[in-house]
Amino acid sequence: MASTTLDLETRQALALFAADLRRVFGNRLLSICAYGLQHHPDGDTRTIVLVDRLTFDDLAACVPLARKWDGLGLAVPLLLEEHEFIRTLDVFPLEYGDILAHHIVVEGTDPFENLTVSEADRRRACELQAKSHLIHLREGFLESRGDPRAVARLIAASADGFRRLLENLVALVRPAAAHAGHDVAEDAEAVLGVPANLTREVLAMAAKGGPSTIAEPTALLERYVAAVDRIWEFVDDWKRA
Repeated sequence: MASTTLDLETRQALALFAADLRRVFGNRLLSICAYGLQHHPDGDTRTIVLVDRLTFDDLAACVPLARKWDGLGLAVPLLLEEHEFIRTLDVFPLEYGDILAHHIVVEGTDPFENLTVSEADRRRACELQAKSHLIHLREGFLESRGDPRAVARLIAASADGFRRLLENLVALVRPAAAHAGHDVAEDAEAVLGVPANLTREVLAMAAKGGPSTIAEPTALLERYVAAVDRIWEFVDDWKRA
């Protein structure tokens, strides 16, 4: 399913990329898809390349092409044998699930048309993500020694991970609410009970790089940690098998 469209420059870059891969893999090249455009609209274009068989010689053949691809605005491709992707859907359910939901076919047929990620796998991955985020914030606060500037940097640096956590949980609990363009703060409050003003404050810290206008950011961190703790408890209990 395409989440957005590709501009002319990106399409031309991907055409050159596909031509390079056809020369390397021949008929072993099964498909090329662009993905992640909804999360990184202004960054390098991400791609997943599925092949029938992948050898070290293939990787070596791609090495001199990597600089060219970087110059075209393309990120290093996610290069996998097709069966590897299918067999690891349960290992990377959030990452691969996002690819299934938001991709554009560049070469070959749609390789993800009949694939799904199980709800149970996504729940476990969200629980791991929530607990890891909570541990990171706790450890980061101890490492800050209470320095307000270090606390502000901790909040700012963690904000993108917090946004992804909320997006993943909203998509898990209420898939109909998880669409590009929605306000993640409003969705998280409606679906998870996370105060929208807290989410906006945390995300604003990242947008401003940890603003010096907050004289004592520890109070925000306290509310932030408490919210993530409640999020972990929520997903830990949610439809647990």
